[in-house]
Amino acid sequence: MKIEKNSIEYVAWDWNGTLIDDAWLCVDVMNGLLRKYDKDGLSLEKYRAIFDFPVKSYYRDLGFDFDEHPFEIVGTEFIEEYYRRWRECSLYPEVKGTLKIINRSGLRQIVLSAAPTTLIEAGIEHYRLRPYIDEWIGLDHHYATGKVDIAKTYMQSRAIDPATVLLVGDTTHDHQVAEELGVSCLLFKNGHHSADRLLACKTPLIESHKQVLSYLYQ
Repeated sequence: MKIEKNSIEYVAWDWNGTLIDDAWLCVDVMNGLLRKYDKDGLSLEKYRAIFDFPVKSYYRDLGFDFDEHPFEIVGTEFIEEYYRRWRECSLYPEVKGTLKIINRSGLRQIVLSAAPTTLIEAGIEHYRLRPYIDEWIGLDHHYATGKVDIAKTYMQSRAIDPATVLLVGDTTHDHQVAEELGVSCLLFKNGHHSADRLLACKTPLIESHKQVLSYLYQ
């Protein structure tokens, strides 16, 4: 969908892999789980090639047999270790400056994530982003099933015109969400999906967060 710069009123940011640089941590935590269950390890390159939503399918691709080890158990083991360590991650270098500029221009900024709402709120507080983020929307569980439904509910409840929304994410799922909602989309190349997978979406790709500004204002 073509981005009509003058019509954008909302910027909806994905969280993991878009604002917070955490793909490396997801690989590290998963490798601990794979070692525990005597499975082959995972590289960042392979992770970006196979990670997807819903994450249950990704676990199957890694060789987990849910009859032997239920997803509710291994998925919880992963998320508990991730929760313990997420503060080791940093924001991408240009995130805060970009959020500040967009905030000063009067556009509303939203975090839209398949992570639990409680984790998003903790992250916004930890990285001191509350002055720039107007609202955050996530799931009420930690199984990362996707975010199409919560995004639709949010927009319908506020009667938001899709033509006024720009979604910025890092996965093909973000593109799918944008397509379902009928909103504009930019995809960040250094997150949880490989550039090759993102290119297949045929939507603009960015390498830095400052590039979002050129789509909004120039």
